[in-house]
Amino acid sequence: MIQDLTVGRYGNHASNLGGILARDIAKYAGCPSYIANPVIVDEFEPVARLSGMPDNPRISIFHALSQKRVARLIASKRGKLYEDVNCIVCHGGGGVSVGAHRKGRVIDVTNGFEGDGPMTPQRSGSTPGLKLVQMCFSGKYTERDIHLKMRGKGGLVAYTGTSDVKELEEFIANGKKRPGSLITCTRDEAKLALEALIYQLAKAIGEMAAVLEGKVDFVALTGGLMHSKYIPQKISQYVGWIAPVYVFPGSEEKDALRAAAKRALENPKIVKQYN
Repeated sequence: MIQDLTVGRYGNHASNLGGILARDIAKYAGCPSYIANPVIVDEFEPVARLSGMPDNPRISIFHALSQKRVARLIASKRGKLYEDVNCIVCHGGGGVSVGAHRKGRVIDVTNGFEGDGPMTPQRSGSTPGLKLVQMCFSGKYTERDIHLKMRGKGGLVAYTGTSDVKELEEFIANGKKRPGSLITCTRDEAKLALEALIYQLAKAIGEMAAVLEGKVDFVALTGGLMHSKYIPQKISQYVGWIAPVYVFPGSEEKDALRAAAKRALENPKIVKQYN
């Protein structure tokens, strides 16, 4: 595992440091260390892996720690176990992932890390494929340029100049920019871009409702975007007909790690080996 994390076998991301740090701290403290629900948790149904291009299959990369924590919390509030419910969880932050949870397994999810699913404050999400191929071979862009258009300078920042959703909402509300603002668009353009992000989030939730055949106990909205009063309210207007909508702003990831370690110590049989 340490080798895979070090070389970025499944992609380079800050979360790769988690297992390395856990190993080093455990050595120093003389205690066991675990990882819990890393971003590459893969519980896909076989049908979810087919993309239409055999040499480019769909893979599972998502905010597993956050999604599963929030799903467990809501299930518990409803008097049920996570393993007994069907739900859809949308984690919205700099990256976005929307997952279909069926009886404790995430059987399908948007892979925002690699350009799948809705746009985000910094990522393009799914874009028309043939046009993207033309851009790649046009000679106008380097490989790094394209990567940045997909992740880093895509989504809201590409349309508005900023990924700061709070600032955009203020600008839309009163037409005023903060000192030193990076906003490069008009008020109407900012509103349209934000509405498009919300629209795409809601559409992805609808797709996952189809995956679960409409049998959805609840929809959960979590991540930094849900600190906004407008975004979760508007998403709820789109998807509230599917199931009750719960909003958990921010991240539950530290609590999720503690809870997972507690479960592992109390019941070692649930611990899996990495291979």
